[in-house]
Amino acid sequence: MNDAAIPPPLSDEIWVVDDDRGIRFVLAAALRDAGHRVREFGDATSLLAVRATLRPRLIVTDVRMPGLSGLELLDELRRLEAGPVIVMSAFTDVATAAAAYRAGAVDYLAKPFDLDQAVAAVNRALQDACRSEPASVPGSALPPNVLLGESQAMREVFRLIGRVAASDLNVLITGETGTGKELVARALHEESRRHEQPFVALNTAAIPGELLESELFGHEAGAFTGASRRVPGRFEQAEAGTLFLDEIGDMPLLLQTRLLRVLAGGEFYRVGGRELLRGRARIVAATHQDLDALVSAGRFRADLRHRLDVIRISLPSLRQRRGDIPLLATHFLATAAHELGLPGKQFTPDALARISLLDFPGNVRELENLCRRLAVVAPGQWIMPTDLDGVNANGPVGDWTEGLRDWAGRALAGAESDIRARAMEAMDKALLQVALMAHDGHRQRAAAALGVGRNTLTRKLGASRSRRSRPQE
Repeated sequence: MNDAAIPPPLSDEIWVVDDDRGIRFVLAAALRDAGHRVREFGDATSLLAVRATLRPRLIVTDVRMPGLSGLELLDELRRLEAGPVIVMSAFTDVATAAAAYRAGAVDYLAKPFDLDQAVAAVNRALQDACRSEPASVPGSALPPNVLLGESQAMREVFRLIGRVAASDLNVLITGETGTGKELVARALHEESRRHEQPFVALNTAAIPGELLESELFGHEAGAFTGASRRVPGRFEQAEAGTLFLDEIGDMPLLLQTRLLRVLAGGEFYRVGGRELLRGRARIVAATHQDLDALVSAGRFRADLRHRLDVIRISLPSLRQRRGDIPLLATHFLATAAHELGLPGKQFTPDALARISLLDFPGNVRELENLCRRLAVVAPGQWIMPTDLDGVNANGPVGDWTEGLRDWAGRALAGAESDIRARAMEAMDKALLQVALMAHDGHRQRAAAALGVGRNTLTRKLGASRSRRSRPQE
């Protein structure tokens, strides 16, 4: 027997590799508290040196490190059949997450992560390793994507895209208008094995019902008045790539039946044609509507919904990820200036803080349009809070003190007491909630934004909880 083919003995250790000693320390301590034996490494090279004589139960690695990167380490560990690997990174984007999964990672932790979440991920990976060998995903170089976000909600979206992109399963993307559903569809395509094939998009709500069938399946010459030549439909154009059907909830019932037949049998005819064609495109559909409600109302076929909703990606509204607004606004402002050939502009911190409080019912698309407008009409290099006067998701921004005056007037007319104390309590509560939401629950950053100390914010939060939990007398 060739001794070189004998794998090194398996230890009961979990190995953590990160060039940041602080992260190594706290993660290792949390894993030890959970009952695991842990060994720490400051770089990938030292880990591989030990790996030559010993195998761990699981490895947790950072992505960007001096020397050998985490993704390069993943490739080497996959060659060595080293077992499950969890990747952690502060660079929370689709490409990083997808590259990690393609290289064989079993999970992905976006920094900063909750320690309980990290321990749970390790335990889950160890349990999965006992049941089956981890699947490896082939890797390839991919173009950069334009999806942006650092909030927990978007990290979960990136994580899900990275996990499901390599599959050929149909995906349903849900979310309010303007949340970026087509961007997610394009990211799924670009991160998939089909990325060299066409990506074809069709907004089913933008095409009249009588023309939609021809748009989808194509038509032969003479199929109807004005059809002078054969025209391929979107299924043919997509070939072995991805067909994105936007606003699928608006598709007429008759077309739903035809689409269902294609999804079920993989075959279709052009309008007026007799040649049986194969539909090989992966279907990614999107809607801002509640398909379950449409099914209950008889406006959408339940069997078609099941065919489309194999995997669902739900996009958060912009108000659910306010912490991403400064990042998005800065990006959109710079992009608009570049595209329009204008001098670059920047938001002042106060302007970014103010824009983060707007509701944006049109979500990311509305924010992008606002930034394009500011790039053109705002004077000077800096976008000031006054440049946002009159801008609000629900109409012009009013003076908030007017509402306070109205409330105080009604309270005084009703002979109510403690008006000032109640107003201050309500204002503190509102400011704390908005600041914490804008900074993803990070108390130190929220306190800095409010101009108070972290201890002050913690004390006010404690007082608020105490008042909520106090029993009624």
